[in-house]
Order: sequence, then C-alpha cells, then structure tokens
Amino acid sequence: MIQSCNLFRPKHQTTPYTLQYPSHFPAPNLPPTNELTIEGVRLGRHLFFDERLSGDNTQSCNSCHLQESNFAEPFSFSTGIDGAEGNVNAMILSNIAWQQFFFWNGRVESLEEQVKDPILNPIEMHTTFDDVIEKLEQDAKYLELFERAYGTYEITEDGIANALAQFLRTMISGNSKFDKYTEGNYTFSPSEQIGFDIFNNEQGDCFHCHGAASSGYQLGAFGLLQFSNNGLDSVYMVGEGREGVTGNPADRGKFKIPSLRNVEYSFPYMHDGRFQTLAQVVDFYNTGGHPSVTIDPNMKAAGIGRNWSASEKQGLIDFMKTFSDNTFIQDTAFTSPW
Repeated sequence: MIQSCNLFRPKHQTTPYTLQYPSHFPAPNLPPTNELTIEGVRLGRHLFFDERLSGDNTQSCNSCHLQESNFAEPFSFSTGIDGAEGNVNAMILSNIAWQQFFFWNGRVESLEEQVKDPILNPIEMHTTFDDVIEKLEQDAKYLELFERAYGTYEITEDGIANALAQFLRTMISGNSKFDKYTEGNYTFSPSEQIGFDIFNNEQGDCFHCHGAASSGYQLGAFGLLQFSNNGLDSVYMVGEGREGVTGNPADRGKFKIPSLRNVEYSFPYMHDGRFQTLAQVVDFYNTGGHPSVTIDPNMKAAGIGRNWSASEKQGLIDFMKTFSDNTFIQDTAFTSPW
C-alpha cells in the first residue's frame, strides 16, 4: 500500500458541507469524528457508484440502492456477485442522517460501520478492503480525491467508509406534499384527509409506530427508532429479528420500523419484501395481523380485523403518497459522477 508519511499535509484544509433540510426537521446528530466536507462527500459519491468495491467489479452500492426506488430496489431480495440471494429486503437510504441504528435488526449503531458490511458480506459484494484498496490505488483519480478529502494519498478502509457515510448523509428528502402540508402550504384532498385521519387515530393506529403524521416525522426516519413485531407471522425462528442482536426472546420477530417517506417508490414492502403494492400492505393491516407472543400491543386488531371500507383503504394509500418527493427521486446530486 502507498505510504503517506511524506505526503501528508499537516495544514490540509477542507470545505465544510452544510446539510440543507426543511425547518420542520429536527437537527441531525452528526458524529464529530466524521465531519461533513465537500471533498469527503465528493469522494463518497464516486465510491457509491464504483463497481470496484465488489470482488469481481460488477456491483456497486448503487446496484442494490437505486434512486428511482428511494435508494432501495424493486426486488424482495438482492443477489450478490456470486449469485447468492439475501433474505431481507434492501433498506431505503433517504434521510439516513437522522437514524441511529442500521439494518432490519439494528445490529450496527454507526453508519460508518454499516457501509462496510455489504462490501465484505460473502452474499453481497464479497471482497476485502485490501483488495478494494489495491484496485483504487491504481486510479490517479482516487489518489486525487483522497488527497483532497484527507490531505493524504493513502487510501484506507476507514477513509472509504467515512466518505461513503458522508455522501449518504446528504441524501435528504423534504419536498413532498406532506412537507408542504406541515409548513402550511398544502391542503389534503378529501381522500388524503380520510387517510390522514385513520392514520392518526385509533381506527388505524398507524401513528403509534410511524409517528404522529401531524408532526411531520416518521419514527424510522428521525432518530426515534423502534423495533416492532407487526404481526406478519404467528411463529418466528429463534434469533429472528432484533433477538439476533439482543439475545432477548422478547425481541423475537421484531424488526426496525422503516420511514414511510417516498414509500410509493420503495416497493416491495416489509423486511422480507412480501408485499408488492401499498394496496397489499393496507389489506394486510386491515386483517389485523397474526397474533404471536411478541406482537406489538398496538396491533389491537390482530386476528380480528379492522373492517376498513374501500374508500378508507384508498384514503390510506392516497395519504401515504403525500410522502412522495419527486425532486429527491430526480435530484442529480445523487446520480453517478462517472
């Protein structure tokens, strides 16, 4: 590897990157050990779209996190470079700067650590950082990008992870109808209002897990992280869900509650991608879900059902579509720089 002892600039200067987000968003909790810089974000953007981060140079982070899918992908499971298929759905990456735990079971508490997992995972990009570094060192572009970001030509595992994390934190979505409603600049249609009301009262109970919609936030997006068993199944394997991290049987079948932002685009749904449409999701919750030992107490209609009418179910769908932010889906700041 390249040694940086004679190339490091003690007085290296970078340009601070200021996150821009709506006034109704809370401030993100950014780590002081990886401050955002224009140079770091630029490096991370290049890395996110680089297939050399995989063992056979065929997959990048973007391969499983597509902008048009809210940086998820339209498949239940991802397929790695060796043809192996995963067993959980790729998670969205929008507004990740406000999250505290990562992956469906919350096994990682740092975005800097999270970004390493797919690179090393044998059923995903399946490589080593030594191999990645060796490839990147052959590219003069990366030597320049690393020098500008860190003041050294040395390419390191932490340098790669920090830059990727910086870029991901810039993926902010805040220009939906719902954001405009929160700011007092949008009025719901009659159907959207029906969905809003059901979402936020005991008829739907959605707000218990996804946050009071009137506040503008969903728990999975803005730090108030929870894990929940939402009644997808009546029986779960030992260690399934959050239990695999905590070892507590009370966490069996509990998975991270995702944000509903841009949910219109991030199909399929649930941790295993079992539902292809929002209509199927609403129909599932209308059944009340399947009772089990660890089911969330807010799933009060488990095994009974809620008996929503056709117009009420459509209202819920229409309301969830007010979380859609087309400007984010089309923002060229998040496209490939190559």
